[in-house]
Amino acid sequence: MKIIFAGTPEFAVPALAALIAAGHEIVMVLTQPDRPAGRGMKLKASPVKLLAEQHGLTVFQPASLKDPLAQARIADTQADAMIVAAYGLIIPDATLHATRFGCYNIHASLLPRWRGAAPIHRSLLAGDQTTGVTIMEVVAALDAGAMVSRGVLPITATDTTQSLHDALSHLGARLMVEAMASLEKNGILAASPQDEALVTYAHKLDKAEAAIDWHQSALAISRQVRAFNPFPVAQSQLKGQVCRIWMALAEAGQAAPGEIVAVQDGITVGCGEGLLRITELQAPGGKRLPAQAFVQGHNLQAGDCFTALMPNITSSPH
Repeated sequence: MKIIFAGTPEFAVPALAALIAAGHEIVMVLTQPDRPAGRGMKLKASPVKLLAEQHGLTVFQPASLKDPLAQARIADTQADAMIVAAYGLIIPDATLHATRFGCYNIHASLLPRWRGAAPIHRSLLAGDQTTGVTIMEVVAALDAGAMVSRGVLPITATDTTQSLHDALSHLGARLMVEAMASLEKNGILAASPQDEALVTYAHKLDKAEAAIDWHQSALAISRQVRAFNPFPVAQSQLKGQVCRIWMALAEAGQAAPGEIVAVQDGITVGCGEGLLRITELQAPGGKRLPAQAFVQGHNLQAGDCFTALMPNITSSPH
Protein backbone atom coordinates (compact mmCIF):
# COMPACT_ATOMS: atom_id res chain seq x y z
CA MET A 1 0.00 0.00 0.00
CA LYS A 2 0.96 3.64 -0.39
CA ILE A 3 1.59 4.94 3.12
CA ILE A 4 2.41 8.28 4.73
CA PHE A 5 4.41 7.73 7.91
CA ALA A 6 4.39 10.43 10.60
CA GLY A 7 6.84 10.04 13.46
CA THR A 8 9.78 11.75 15.12
CA PRO A 9 11.63 10.06 18.01
CA GLU A 10 13.33 6.70 18.44
CA PHE A 11 10.02 5.09 19.46
CA ALA A 12 8.74 5.46 15.88
CA VAL A 13 11.81 3.99 14.14
CA PRO A 14 10.95 0.25 14.45
CA ALA A 15 7.50 0.87 12.94
CA LEU A 16 8.88 2.68 9.90
CA ALA A 17 11.56 0.01 9.44
CA ALA A 18 8.96 -2.77 9.71
CA LEU A 19 6.62 -1.16 7.17
CA ILE A 20 9.49 -0.75 4.73
CA ALA A 21 10.51 -4.38 5.26
CA ALA A 22 6.90 -5.49 4.71
CA GLY A 23 7.05 -4.03 1.21
CA HIS A 24 4.77 -1.03 1.59
CA GLU A 25 5.47 2.05 -0.50
CA ILE A 26 6.25 4.88 1.91
CA VAL A 27 5.29 7.86 -0.25
CA MET A 28 6.09 10.48 2.41
CA VAL A 29 7.68 10.63 5.84
CA LEU A 30 6.43 13.43 8.07
CA THR A 31 8.72 14.33 10.95
CA GLN A 32 9.29 17.41 13.07
CA PRO A 33 11.80 20.05 11.93
CA ASP A 34 15.46 19.58 12.86
CA ARG A 35 16.16 20.94 16.35
CA PRO A 36 19.29 22.45 17.93
CA ALA A 37 21.01 19.88 20.14
CA GLY A 38 24.27 19.27 21.97
CA ARG A 39 26.78 21.74 23.32
CA GLY A 40 27.18 23.41 19.95
CA MET A 41 23.40 23.61 19.49
CA LYS A 42 23.74 22.41 15.92
CA LEU A 43 20.62 21.33 14.10
CA LYS A 44 19.96 17.63 14.59
CA ALA A 45 17.69 15.45 12.46
CA SER A 46 15.12 13.24 14.15
CA PRO A 47 15.76 9.47 14.32
CA VAL A 48 12.87 8.94 11.90
CA LYS A 49 14.38 11.37 9.38
CA LEU A 50 17.73 9.61 9.55
CA LEU A 51 16.13 6.24 8.77
CA ALA A 52 14.00 7.74 5.99
CA GLU A 53 17.05 9.28 4.35
CA GLN A 54 18.89 5.96 4.51
CA HIS A 55 16.10 4.49 2.38
CA GLY A 56 15.84 7.46 0.02
CA LEU A 57 12.31 8.34 1.14
CA THR A 58 10.66 11.72 0.69
CA VAL A 59 10.86 13.65 3.97
CA PHE A 60 8.55 16.57 4.77
CA GLN A 61 9.12 18.64 7.93
CA PRO A 62 6.46 21.34 8.27
CA ALA A 63 6.38 23.28 11.53
CA SER A 64 2.60 22.87 11.54
CA LEU A 65 0.03 20.85 9.61
CA LYS A 66 -2.48 23.70 9.81
CA ASP A 67 -0.86 25.34 6.78
CA PRO A 68 -3.07 24.76 3.69
CA LEU A 69 0.04 24.35 1.53
CA ALA A 70 1.30 21.57 3.79
CA GLN A 71 -2.11 19.91 3.69
CA ALA A 72 -2.18 20.11 -0.09
CA ARG A 73 1.26 18.53 -0.38
CA ILE A 74 0.14 15.64 1.84
CA ALA A 75 -3.07 15.17 -0.16
CA ASP A 76 -1.10 15.13 -3.42
CA THR A 77 0.55 11.85 -2.40
CA GLN A 78 -2.79 10.08 -2.89
CA ALA A 79 -1.77 7.67 -0.15
CA ASP A 80 -3.91 4.76 0.98
CA ALA A 81 -3.28 5.30 4.70
CA MET A 82 -1.41 7.48 7.16
CA ILE A 83 0.38 5.96 10.14
CA VAL A 84 1.33 8.00 13.19
CA ALA A 85 3.84 7.05 15.88
CA ALA A 86 4.90 9.74 18.37
CA TYR A 87 4.84 12.44 15.70
CA GLY A 88 4.30 15.33 18.10
CA LEU A 89 2.19 17.69 15.98
CA ILE A 90 -1.58 18.12 15.93
CA ILE A 91 -3.09 16.54 12.82
CA PRO A 92 -6.06 18.56 11.54
CA ASP A 93 -9.20 16.99 10.10
CA ALA A 94 -8.21 17.86 6.53
CA THR A 95 -5.12 15.68 6.87
CA LEU A 96 -6.86 12.91 8.83
CA HIS A 97 -9.19 12.44 5.87
CA ALA A 98 -6.62 12.98 3.12
CA THR A 99 -5.95 9.28 2.56
CA ARG A 100 -8.12 6.50 1.19
CA PHE A 101 -8.41 4.44 4.40
CA GLY A 102 -7.72 7.07 7.05
CA CYS A 103 -5.15 7.54 9.77
CA TYR A 104 -3.94 5.05 12.41
CA ASN A 105 -1.80 5.58 15.49
CA ILE A 106 0.56 3.47 17.61
CA HIS A 107 -0.13 4.42 21.24
CA ALA A 108 2.04 3.07 24.07
CA SER A 109 -0.68 2.04 26.51
CA LEU A 110 -3.68 -0.22 26.82
CA LEU A 111 -6.33 2.34 25.97
CA PRO A 112 -8.50 3.79 27.36
CA ARG A 113 -5.99 3.75 30.25
CA TRP A 114 -3.28 6.39 29.94
CA ARG A 115 -4.31 8.66 27.12
CA GLY A 116 -1.87 11.53 26.73
CA ALA A 117 1.78 12.48 26.71
CA ALA A 118 3.53 10.14 29.14
CA PRO A 119 1.78 6.75 29.21
CA ILE A 120 4.87 4.64 29.92
CA HIS A 121 6.01 6.79 32.84
CA ARG A 122 2.53 6.94 34.35
CA SER A 123 1.96 3.19 34.12
CA LEU A 124 5.19 2.58 36.05
CA LEU A 125 4.44 5.27 38.65
CA ALA A 126 0.97 3.85 39.24
CA GLY A 127 2.30 0.34 39.81
CA ASP A 128 0.42 -1.17 36.87
CA GLN A 129 1.12 -4.88 36.39
CA THR A 130 0.82 -4.68 32.61
CA THR A 131 1.16 -2.16 29.84
CA GLY A 132 0.98 -2.52 26.08
CA VAL A 133 0.30 -0.96 22.72
CA THR A 134 -2.99 0.04 21.12
CA ILE A 135 -3.42 0.50 17.38
CA MET A 136 -6.24 2.98 16.99
CA GLU A 137 -7.98 5.25 14.56
CA VAL A 138 -6.84 8.87 14.86
CA VAL A 139 -9.62 11.35 15.62
CA ALA A 140 -9.64 15.00 16.65
CA ALA A 141 -9.94 14.24 20.40
CA LEU A 142 -6.78 13.18 22.25
CA ASP A 143 -6.16 9.42 21.91
CA ALA A 144 -9.92 8.83 21.75
CA GLY A 145 -10.19 6.87 18.49
CA ALA A 146 -11.66 3.40 18.12
CA MET A 147 -9.24 0.54 18.82
CA VAL A 148 -8.09 -1.78 16.03
CA SER A 149 -5.85 -4.07 18.09
CA ARG A 150 -3.95 -4.25 21.37
CA GLY A 151 -0.85 -6.08 22.54
CA VAL A 152 -0.11 -6.68 26.24
CA LEU A 153 3.29 -6.52 27.93
CA PRO A 154 3.92 -7.44 31.59
CA ILE A 155 5.74 -4.90 33.76
CA THR A 156 8.48 -6.51 35.86
CA ALA A 157 10.05 -5.28 39.11
CA THR A 158 13.16 -4.12 37.23
CA ASP A 159 11.52 -2.46 34.23
CA THR A 160 12.32 1.18 33.50
CA THR A 161 10.69 3.61 31.13
CA GLN A 162 13.61 2.92 28.77
CA SER A 163 13.19 -0.85 28.81
CA LEU A 164 9.42 -0.62 28.33
CA HIS A 165 9.85 2.04 25.64
CA ASP A 166 12.10 -0.26 23.63
CA ALA A 167 9.87 -3.32 24.01
CA LEU A 168 6.68 -1.38 23.23
CA SER A 169 8.18 0.24 20.13
CA HIS A 170 8.84 -3.20 18.63
CA LEU A 171 5.46 -4.54 19.73
CA GLY A 172 3.77 -1.54 18.11
CA ALA A 173 5.71 -2.07 14.90
CA ARG A 174 4.56 -5.69 14.68
CA LEU A 175 0.94 -4.84 15.42
CA MET A 176 0.88 -2.04 12.84
CA VAL A 177 2.33 -4.28 10.12
CA GLU A 178 -0.36 -6.84 10.94
CA ALA A 179 -3.05 -4.14 10.80
CA MET A 180 -1.86 -2.85 7.43
CA ALA A 181 -1.78 -6.39 6.03
CA SER A 182 -5.38 -6.85 7.12
CA LEU A 183 -6.38 -3.47 5.70
CA GLU A 184 -4.75 -4.24 2.36
CA LYS A 185 -6.45 -7.63 2.19
CA ASN A 186 -9.93 -6.66 3.37
CA GLY A 187 -10.18 -2.95 2.57
CA ILE A 188 -11.39 -2.25 6.11
CA LEU A 189 -10.21 -2.58 9.71
CA ALA A 190 -12.70 -3.57 12.39
CA ALA A 191 -12.42 -1.24 15.39
CA SER A 192 -14.02 -1.10 18.84
CA PRO A 193 -14.89 2.16 20.63
CA GLN A 194 -13.12 2.96 23.89
CA ASP A 195 -15.05 2.80 27.15
CA GLU A 196 -15.08 6.44 28.26
CA ALA A 197 -15.80 5.39 31.85
CA LEU A 198 -12.34 3.78 32.04
CA VAL A 199 -10.32 6.71 30.70
CA THR A 200 -7.24 7.89 32.61
CA TYR A 201 -4.80 10.59 31.51
CA ALA A 202 -1.01 10.38 31.40
CA HIS A 203 -0.14 13.99 32.08
CA LYS A 204 3.17 15.41 30.88
CA LEU A 205 6.04 15.00 33.31
CA ASP A 206 7.13 17.86 35.56
CA LYS A 207 10.82 17.86 36.53
CA ALA A 208 9.78 18.61 40.10
CA GLU A 209 8.40 15.06 40.24
CA ALA A 210 11.99 13.78 40.11
CA ALA A 211 12.68 14.84 43.72
CA ILE A 212 12.62 11.85 46.07
CA ASP A 213 10.61 12.07 49.29
CA TRP A 214 12.15 9.44 51.58
CA HIS A 215 8.99 9.37 53.70
CA GLN A 216 7.23 7.58 50.84
CA SER A 217 7.30 3.79 50.73
CA ALA A 218 10.29 2.01 49.19
CA LEU A 219 7.96 0.54 46.59
CA ALA A 220 6.72 3.99 45.52
CA ILE A 221 10.27 5.35 45.34
CA SER A 222 11.45 2.35 43.32
CA ARG A 223 8.65 3.01 40.84
CA GLN A 224 9.63 6.69 40.73
CA VAL A 225 13.28 5.84 40.05
CA ARG A 226 12.42 3.37 37.30
CA ALA A 227 9.74 5.58 35.75
CA PHE A 228 12.17 8.52 35.49
CA ASN A 229 14.95 6.46 33.91
CA PRO A 230 16.15 7.79 31.45
CA PHE A 231 14.43 11.16 32.02
CA PRO A 232 14.26 13.29 34.12
CA VAL A 233 16.03 10.89 36.55
CA ALA A 234 15.08 10.68 40.23
CA GLN A 235 17.20 12.88 42.48
CA SER A 236 18.15 13.37 46.12
CA GLN A 237 20.79 15.17 48.16
CA LEU A 238 23.75 13.31 49.60
CA LYS A 239 26.50 15.10 51.54
CA GLY A 240 25.29 18.41 50.10
CA GLN A 241 25.35 17.25 46.49
CA VAL A 242 22.50 16.38 44.16
CA CYS A 243 22.69 12.70 43.18
CA ARG A 244 20.80 11.15 40.32
CA ILE A 245 19.48 7.69 41.14
CA TRP A 246 19.13 5.43 38.10
CA MET A 247 18.06 2.08 39.53
CA ALA A 248 16.66 1.00 42.88
CA LEU A 249 14.53 -1.87 44.17
CA ALA A 250 12.27 -2.15 47.20
CA GLU A 251 13.09 -4.59 49.98
CA ALA A 252 11.63 -5.57 53.34
CA GLY A 253 12.94 -3.90 56.49
CA GLN A 254 12.72 -0.61 58.29
CA ALA A 255 14.99 2.35 59.03
CA ALA A 256 14.74 6.11 59.38
CA PRO A 257 13.75 7.77 56.08
CA GLY A 258 16.89 8.64 54.11
CA GLU A 259 19.32 6.81 56.41
CA ILE A 260 21.86 4.54 54.74
CA VAL A 261 21.87 1.26 56.66
CA ALA A 262 24.17 -0.83 54.46
CA VAL A 263 26.66 -0.30 51.62
CA GLN A 264 27.25 -3.92 50.60
CA ASP A 265 25.54 -5.25 47.47
CA GLY A 266 24.04 -1.83 46.79
CA ILE A 267 23.24 1.17 48.97
CA THR A 268 20.33 0.31 51.27
CA VAL A 269 18.29 3.30 52.48
CA GLY A 270 15.42 3.65 54.91
CA CYS A 271 12.04 4.86 53.66
CA GLY A 272 8.64 5.63 55.12
CA GLU A 273 7.90 1.94 54.67
CA GLY A 274 10.46 -0.69 53.70
CA LEU A 275 14.02 -0.28 52.45
CA LEU A 276 15.31 0.88 49.09
CA ARG A 277 18.38 -0.82 47.62
CA ILE A 278 20.08 1.54 45.17
CA THR A 279 22.18 -0.26 42.55
CA GLU A 280 23.13 2.56 40.16
CA LEU A 281 23.59 6.29 40.76
CA GLN A 282 25.50 9.37 39.63
CA ALA A 283 27.24 12.27 41.35
CA PRO A 284 27.31 15.79 39.88
CA GLY A 285 29.63 15.88 36.88
CA GLY A 286 30.33 12.17 37.20
CA LYS A 287 29.38 9.04 35.29
CA ARG A 288 26.60 6.62 36.09
CA LEU A 289 28.17 4.10 38.44
CA PRO A 290 27.27 0.77 40.00
CA ALA A 291 26.56 1.34 43.67
CA GLN A 292 29.72 -0.43 44.86
CA ALA A 293 31.98 1.80 42.75
CA PHE A 294 30.09 4.87 43.99
CA VAL A 295 30.51 3.79 47.63
CA GLN A 296 34.27 3.41 47.22
CA GLY A 297 34.69 6.67 45.32
CA HIS A 298 32.69 8.74 47.82
CA ASN A 299 33.68 7.04 51.08
CA LEU A 300 30.05 6.24 51.78
CA GLN A 301 29.23 4.53 55.07
CA ALA A 302 26.25 3.25 57.00
CA GLY A 303 24.84 6.17 58.96
CA ASP A 304 25.20 8.67 56.11
CA CYS A 305 21.89 10.12 54.96
CA PHE A 306 20.08 11.09 51.81
CA THR A 307 18.03 14.25 52.34
CA ALA A 308 15.31 16.07 50.42
CA LEU A 309 16.35 18.43 47.67
CA MET A 310 16.50 22.10 48.53
CA PRO A 311 13.72 24.14 46.84
CA ASN A 312 14.27 24.74 43.11
CA ILE A 313 17.07 22.14 42.89
CA THR A 314 15.42 19.60 40.61
CA SER A 315 17.48 19.92 37.46
CA SER A 316 20.42 17.89 36.20
CA PRO A 317 23.49 18.19 38.46
CA HIS A 318 25.76 18.51 35.42
